[in-house]
Amino acid sequence: MTQEAKKEITNIASYMQEVGTRARAASRQLAATSTGLKDAALLAIAEDLDVNRDILMRENRKDLEAGRAKGLDDALLDRLELTADRIDTMIEGLQQIASLPDPIGEIFDMNYMPSGIQVGRMRVPLGVVGIIYESRPNVTADAAALCLKSGNATVLRGGSEAFWSNQAIAASIRVGLEKTGLPGDAVQVVETTDRTAVGAMITMPESIDVIIPRGGKGLIERISADARVPVIKHLHGVCHVYIDDQADHDKAFAIAVNAKTQRYGTCNTMETLLVAENVAAEILPELAAAYADKGVELRGCEKIAALIDCNPATEEDWDEEYLAPILSVRIVADLAGAMEHIARHGSGHTESIVTENFTRARRFLTEVDSSSVMVNASTRFADGFEYGLGAEIGISTDKFHARGPVGLEGLTSVKFIVLGDGHIRT
Repeated sequence: MTQEAKKEITNIASYMQEVGTRARAASRQLAATSTGLKDAALLAIAEDLDVNRDILMRENRKDLEAGRAKGLDDALLDRLELTADRIDTMIEGLQQIASLPDPIGEIFDMNYMPSGIQVGRMRVPLGVVGIIYESRPNVTADAAALCLKSGNATVLRGGSEAFWSNQAIAASIRVGLEKTGLPGDAVQVVETTDRTAVGAMITMPESIDVIIPRGGKGLIERISADARVPVIKHLHGVCHVYIDDQADHDKAFAIAVNAKTQRYGTCNTMETLLVAENVAAEILPELAAAYADKGVELRGCEKIAALIDCNPATEEDWDEEYLAPILSVRIVADLAGAMEHIARHGSGHTESIVTENFTRARRFLTEVDSSSVMVNASTRFADGFEYGLGAEIGISTDKFHARGPVGLEGLTSVKFIVLGDGHIRT
């Protein structure tokens, strides 16, 4: 799309209604599409992305240059960048989703009732999924693939900072759909950066069945407050790692470093490290040196300050999603103290315990109320791709309708089915 074409959309409300109407029509066709045809479309999209790598990189450079000119911080620029490896991951995600079992049409829980009828449930698409997201252009491919495989049409509204990248990916998606005879309107990437498009999307229940926002806390709070369409969301990711006094030292060191420094700008990055007081003096100096080597600023409680160089942590720090090389560190008395801190300050996203004590690990898994709870693993694994979902459309910290990374099953609903043989109710 050219800059001139982008300016042609003057009536946003009318444009969005048209997008919604086309999506609803496409959703009915997708619901009846065979698994083989959906998989063929996914593979055709992957092939077109591979062929057009140079175009993707060129369009992404436009977004990066504009982002730098606007003063976007390093974390946002990192999320925005399409590297060769990230294009590989997009392609692999499409291929993996194509290889996954199709959930649509699955019949389960069939049981005979005393009346003689059989009652069960069938998995069906949600219909039309609207996705509003910021920065990461790979979301365009991931979301389109998951919605397509689960039989849903989708309307994608990416952030203005990734406009050119998203449109380049959208072009490959349309090519893949049209090559396999599926409706091009099954995946529509909104072709305007006007923010009123978001307001329209979230107030179109006649066209869109569910909204999934991915972005900053402010965006998600606004959408949740104003939407007339159901929302699957998480507000922010304040993730914790707790190093127990029965942790293996080497495992604890590796996990604590990886959870914070593998990538800074992701919702599953550790933001607070909790350390049992019995092992704090042993492990914290080594960790502090590793964080210093990677340029991570430490903000610690008073007990931490007595052991390592750090800035004092404020009460607000315990609730902060930094998305940056900043880490809050607190010494706690024991497992109960760690779980108390998480209950008070966690966002319900991802928490991990490092311990060799099975009883404590099981207690942590049972009592910590987050969408992902881990033992002896980095929080960075809280990801649909790593969980074998092929990709994810987002991570939900809600408890309804889906929780954790939302993959294929999270994009479906169920309906009851009844099988009889002339049965009547008496």
